[in-house]
Amino acid sequence: MAESHKAIQVTGTFLDEISHDIPHQNWGEKEWDKDFEAMKSVGIDTVIMIRCGYQKWLTYDSKVLIQQEKCFSPPIDYVALFLRLSEKHGMNFYFGLYDSGKYWVSGKYKREADLNRAIADEVWQKYGPSPAFKGWYISHEINHLIPGVVDTYVKVGQHCKTISDLPVLISPYIDGTKAVPASASSLVKENGAPITQYESEWNEVFDGIKDAVDIVAFQDGHVDFEVVEDYLHVNKQLAEKYDIQCWSNCESFDRDMPIKFLPIKWEKMLMKLQAAQKVGVEKVITFEFSHFMSPNSSYIQAHHLFNRYKEYFGMDEDELTQLLQKENQGQL
Repeated sequence: MAESHKAIQVTGTFLDEISHDIPHQNWGEKEWDKDFEAMKSVGIDTVIMIRCGYQKWLTYDSKVLIQQEKCFSPPIDYVALFLRLSEKHGMNFYFGLYDSGKYWVSGKYKREADLNRAIADEVWQKYGPSPAFKGWYISHEINHLIPGVVDTYVKVGQHCKTISDLPVLISPYIDGTKAVPASASSLVKENGAPITQYESEWNEVFDGIKDAVDIVAFQDGHVDFEVVEDYLHVNKQLAEKYDIQCWSNCESFDRDMPIKFLPIKWEKMLMKLQAAQKVGVEKVITFEFSHFMSPNSSYIQAHHLFNRYKEYFGMDEDELTQLLQKENQGQL
């Protein structure tokens, strides 16, 4: 494998089991096991379940959500599945919390926070003993200062840290020209927030969350490629100011296409990884490997993106085979 590059590698990915807007691949344990193996082969060591539930759909049989929100009981315990596979493949697993799809978007922040604190208690008691359980992900996303959501981050994040002493991650997005709803027919909007306004607002957000959130990984797909580096630089400076780890969430899907959403063109992803390398982020994760980068994806374009990614980082087939053999022999 090449010693150095002008781009940083992706070492983490979301697991998009409960999605807003991406088709389900209907995988079971066999398919997920194969995909974890593919992740491991290209250096991914961290998986983040995007959310444990959205509206009435769940990843595990949550008594809290089934009783209080009348959610559906899932046929598979995906949390247990992902923890098993994380242990098998040596991955760090971050548990994504619940998005009601209604309370926090309608300003009922206390209800959203109360639900998520109860879920954290339930989950920690049920799954906390797993050695792969390494952190929490608050799944609510914002692109500017919303005091109620910041307060939700604080209440939920501090609770998770208190019961587990594990790090808390968030992944906000940038109010750029591509920050349009997935349901919108347009791909861009006229104006995004100027970078000075962005920096000012996020300075206030960081100040508010500094004792409750340990890692911030901004999504990088909502601004033009010419200014990605500028925004990543602001993120890095703010994170250092408030002693928060600065990761980057490199989106591996394309926001420029009329079909939402398809795997990104490799050239575009490479530009974002080069920008992240240049500003010195501590880690790059992606949304997300299994649909958009995996050789097992239902999208054939993802298979080719996987190949281009391996080529760039010098991961030839012989070396990948050796890595997998060493892993199977317990040498990694």
